[in-house]
Amino acid sequence: MALAIRAALALGKGEPLAIEDIELDSPERGEVLVRVVASGLCETDIMVRDEWFPVPLPAVLGHEGAGIVEAVGPGVRRVSPGDHVVLAYSTCGRCDPCRRRKAPYCDRMLERNLACRRLDGTTGYRRAGAPIGGHFFGQSSFASHTLVDERSVVVVPRDAPLEILGPLACGVQTGAGAVLYGLRPSARSSIAVFGAGLIGLSAVLAAGVVGCSPIVVVDPNPNRRELALACGATQAVDAATEDVVDAVRELSSGGVDYSVETTGNAEVLRSAVDVTAPFGVCGVIGPAPVGTETVLDVNMLLFGRSVRGIIGGDVDPQRCVPKLVALHQQGRFPFDRLLRHYTFDEINTAVADIAVGDVMKPVIHLAGGQPPAPRL
Repeated sequence: MALAIRAALALGKGEPLAIEDIELDSPERGEVLVRVVASGLCETDIMVRDEWFPVPLPAVLGHEGAGIVEAVGPGVRRVSPGDHVVLAYSTCGRCDPCRRRKAPYCDRMLERNLACRRLDGTTGYRRAGAPIGGHFFGQSSFASHTLVDERSVVVVPRDAPLEILGPLACGVQTGAGAVLYGLRPSARSSIAVFGAGLIGLSAVLAAGVVGCSPIVVVDPNPNRRELALACGATQAVDAATEDVVDAVRELSSGGVDYSVETTGNAEVLRSAVDVTAPFGVCGVIGPAPVGTETVLDVNMLLFGRSVRGIIGGDVDPQRCVPKLVALHQQGRFPFDRLLRHYTFDEINTAVADIAVGDVMKPVIHLAGGQPPAPRL
């Protein structure tokens, strides 16, 4: 039996998202019906709306949801109605990366998350009776209710604030997980983070949890540098006016043990490698256009330095999200400083704000009522 829901639809390239009443099927085998409380808005959603990727439109987008399970389909064992959950991307659970708990590298990541259809080509979303795209990143969370792959739901404590938790499974996990699970620095290790956006600042917060020192942030934006210091960075370098490599080396007694590159800029990547000390590791998180190349000094690498790519925090959301929730509840991971809240009807305002860089991470409230006031 179809459920009448309210959803924001991406109708065509560059068009505003349209909030409409549509129909949602009952959950099929392995699926969960979730009432969405709130969802983060990611730049990826905007890129898909603008047809940077071959995703069929119209479609319900959104991939940083959090909500409450209302029903489960046949065969579902991981969750039950009433569970509070964060929604993550879809993975197969059977390939080698999935078996090694390296879910972001799933062999079927693209087809499971960008096709806006189930693997059999069907969709549980309809508009005026006609099938439309859904199942985006396993969830399509820009909707009052949505169908989610069982493997995509992460159960969280019922006393955790669902209205802020959605971004943990995407942007926040990407930055924080890269530090906690990808690079794994020890206490008192030095680290430099290039780029003070959501991912970079999530990495800064995680470095603070570990006890890294110094924690140096590099960014040309003075407001973002100030926010980085508020998030636990010990020093901030102005990429617009300073010699970044010299400045970071001076602040870290010759070079850092770890660096994190979040910008996707080839020249910035070169600097992120050059600031590392012998045996240092540069973690590359920022995506770049296909074909982007960089030039590195081979002799720098010969002294034990290494460069490694990291996707999605290098960790399964089932492992990382509960840890980040626990750290937040302990007051040790205040990622909510990076959020700005919007009602569902304000979703296009949020799209405009993130497009011009006025907001770090918009969170869209689907459940109605007044969202919490921004902390910063």
